[in-house]
Formats: sequence, C-alpha cells, structure tokens
Amino acid sequence: MTRFGRREESLPDLMAEAARAALADADVESPDAIVVAAMNPEEFTGEGNYGSLINTHLGFSRVPALRVETATSSGLAAFYCGYLAIAAGFHRTVLVLGGEKMSHLPTPRVSEIIGRSIDPHERRYGTTMPALAGLITRAVMHRTGLTLREISQVAVKNHAHATRNPYAHFQEAVTLEAVMDSRMVADPLRLYHCCPISDGAAAVVLHAEAGPVRVAGIGQGTEAIAVRYRSDLTSFRATQSAAQAAYRMAGFGPERVEVAEIHDAFSPFELISLEDTGLIPAGKAGRATLDGETALDGRLPVNPSGGLKARGHPLAATGIAQIVELTWQLSGRAEGRQVKARVGLAQSIGGIATNNWVALLEARP
Repeated sequence: MTRFGRREESLPDLMAEAARAALADADVESPDAIVVAAMNPEEFTGEGNYGSLINTHLGFSRVPALRVETATSSGLAAFYCGYLAIAAGFHRTVLVLGGEKMSHLPTPRVSEIIGRSIDPHERRYGTTMPALAGLITRAVMHRTGLTLREISQVAVKNHAHATRNPYAHFQEAVTLEAVMDSRMVADPLRLYHCCPISDGAAAVVLHAEAGPVRVAGIGQGTEAIAVRYRSDLTSFRATQSAAQAAYRMAGFGPERVEVAEIHDAFSPFELISLEDTGLIPAGKAGRATLDGETALDGRLPVNPSGGLKARGHPLAATGIAQIVELTWQLSGRAEGRQVKARVGLAQSIGGIATNNWVALLEARP
C-alpha cells in the first residue's frame, strides 16, 4: 500500500504503486483478474471507466478488470468480489486494489461529494455526514451513558498507534485534552473525533493456493439509506448482519478474534461497531477503551494501524488497507506495532452504515 495523506501523485499512479508492491510481495507477475474499488473518481478526479483505466495503466490491458462501489466500504466490497472469483474457481490469482484522490479539492467540495451517499431527501434539508454522525452519537450517549471522554480516548489511542505506522497520514500523538478541546464540527463531535481527507491506495493479491493467512469468513449487511426509516440509531444493523454472516461462514464467533481493524470515520463509530460485531458486550466499549483494553498492549488491540482517524481514510482504499494491516499482523510483519494474534477482524462502513462488511482472517498453522 502507499502512505496515506496529502499526495501529489495522480490516483492511477497511487493505485499502481500499491498494486506493484502487492504483486511483488505475492511473487505474482500478472494476475488473472483485477477488482478495482473507487467511490467517486468521476467527481473527485474527472475520470471514469476505472477498471479499464487501471488495468491499462498497470500494463495489464488484457486482464479482466471490474470496478466495485459501495460508498465508503468499497474496499471490502472489492475484496469480497475477488474472494468469490477465487472460491468459484474462475481465477487462481486476483489483484484487489482501491484508492481515492481528494486533497486537491476544497474541503466543502469533498464533503459534498461524500455526502452523495446520504438519502437525497435528507440531503435537501442540509444533512451532512458529520451532522448525521453527531445525531447518532447524541442518541448513543443518551441511551447508554457513553461519555465524551470515552469517545475521545478512541482518537487518542488511534493516534498513538499511528505513531508506529510509517504508512499513516498522521504520525503524531494527541492528548485527551487536545481532542476534547478541538473545535466543534457537529455537536457533540469535535475535529479530532473525525477522520481526515486523505489520498492513497492499498492492494492485496488473493491466491487459490494456501498462503500464511486465509479468509475464514466474510459477510455483508445492508440498511435503509434514509436514517429517518431506522428504528434504532444506537447500533448499526448492517454491521450486525455482516458479522453474523462472517462468523457463520468461519464456524466460530467473536471469542476467537484477537485483533481488529474497525471503521472509525467518526470516533464513536468504533465503539458502536465493537459492540455490533460482538467483540465487546453492549454498553461496555467506551469503558473498555478508557481502561486500555483496546490498546496495542490490551486484551483486544483495535486499529493497530491507527484506524481511519490517524492512518487516514482514502475511502475506497480503507477496507483493503484494513486487510493489509491484518495480514501483516497475522504473519508477524507489522514492524513496530506487532501484536500476538491468529485471528483478525476487519469491519467497514458504507455511507451512514447502509452497506457494511465484516471479514475474518486467520493465520494458518
């Protein structure tokens, strides 16, 4: 994968950098197929037909290429498609890559484009992603007693982890006071509760032959795009469904998971998702985080990469970057932030939790 952050390179060049690194790592000269994740390159960069654009840019113009999009969870959706192609016997090797290039645009324009994943009727009334995240956060705080201090500790922890990750957008630690005193974005969310606008790309190679890490399970869950139609704002049904499907496929439950990469575009989403995936009991994730249970040296390390908050969030690259991090962790290659784990979980949120994915990876004996 590439380093995330403000990058001068074009999106095709970023994707090529990530792809070549993944192919070299897998010792694959040319894949049988390519799956490309890109949320909205038409508006971010003015380019479309991204499957063909990328396979041509890589010098693989005759290799079948497919573009996948499920909003901000596009990366794990592409991983799912690549896995299915292998499992069905269509291909032996599949290159899965995703990326986004956004930092060259003004922040209001980026927010507008990302906001296209919100229900059109709610958007007409001025709804934005941070506004809906703030609404959800207030509902969780009211119902469960979750505190702003507990939410803020998520950002502190993930920034601390990112100081050990050379690919991270932000590699500086932050204090709890700095997070809680940062400027308001959408009550109660402050600036340091929100992920940055990042450029970057990530890639993996899926192979039919047994490798050091296997896909144990993968699942998808969906929910109504309109928040006003949901019966509960304090949990994400799409994540719960995706997790249940992944555990069912794997033949084991959350008790086997020893490290997790969780979608924390907004810090409280990490806490909601830890409970929705069954990794922490309902109503306990905030306290567990404040007590250090999800730190690198804790009972369940969460976002050792730094998460979306600090590693960065180039949208369609994010889900694949989670898989890359877990693969490194499970194969003992996460230098400087290595944890002891044999099973890892990746969870990715599309839009405001409308198209979510959970994947389980397991180290082979």
